[in-house]
Amino acid sequence: MKHVVIGSRGSDLALWQAYFVKSELEKLNCSVEIKIIKTQGDKIQHLSFDKLEGKGFFTKEIEDALLNKDIDLAVHSHKDLETTPPAGLKISCVSQRANPADILLIHKSAVDTGQKWSLKSGATVGTSSARRKSQVLKYRPDTTITDLRGNVPTRIDKLRQGNYDAILLAKAGVDRLELDLSEFEEVVLDPTEFIPAPAQGVLGLQIREDDEALHMVLQQMNFPDVQQRIELERKVLNLLDGGCQLPLGVYCTEDHQLHVSYAPSLEGDCIGLTYTVSDFTGMAEKVIEDLHSKASLGA
Repeated sequence: MKHVVIGSRGSDLALWQAYFVKSELEKLNCSVEIKIIKTQGDKIQHLSFDKLEGKGFFTKEIEDALLNKDIDLAVHSHKDLETTPPAGLKISCVSQRANPADILLIHKSAVDTGQKWSLKSGATVGTSSARRKSQVLKYRPDTTITDLRGNVPTRIDKLRQGNYDAILLAKAGVDRLELDLSEFEEVVLDPTEFIPAPAQGVLGLQIREDDEALHMVLQQMNFPDVQQRIELERKVLNLLDGGCQLPLGVYCTEDHQLHVSYAPSLEGDCIGLTYTVSDFTGMAEKVIEDLHSKASLGA
């Protein structure tokens, strides 16, 4: 029986993900323990993502523990991972994709069914994601965007207290935590219009490159079709040299429709692109070429 030590952040959602993977590994006759690791992103709560130094601020400490052999496996929200992995580590396995959409959670006092997304005119919307900011302003330029940090329950509490008229969250996280949102108006945003982050809704299972025994176990849990689609999404991000702070949404559907949203700057207009992918090879490069052309950045 293989023994596996999983490293995880301590948030409710991170622990849900770690325990989900633990149960899957136990079905494959592994014994599993979970070790909680605090990351820079957990420690610094007063700054928005685009103000934090560097990339990988929800993952670096966990990846260090993996490299130091303090843990055997890291379970990440795949969208939080840097697109260039640290030397010596690899993503061995990806999960099935949960609903990739974002949701707009609206305080009941701010509902106006005559407006797009049923959100009143001039509303204050909470998010620290540059991607979400750029797309909200594209569709609802009348809104005011205010930074919002904290784990999912904390963010919802801030909405409940009236600090915001509405907040944006990933539907996958809300679903996994089975939260009761009935006191709010919940609007699921169409992911082909309001484009999610690359790999949103997917878990990435990271191990040391030389851990062949664990890799063979994890291959029994892998979803190659999901892997192919999110690798394309993340390659677009990689070629733009971006992390969480880039105003980029990329989403490839199960029938290989590729949707892209990119704002060259937060003050600039969002560029929207749609493709039917017949060949994944070279597709990300094509997207970058088209984005540069449309943004007049010079390829």
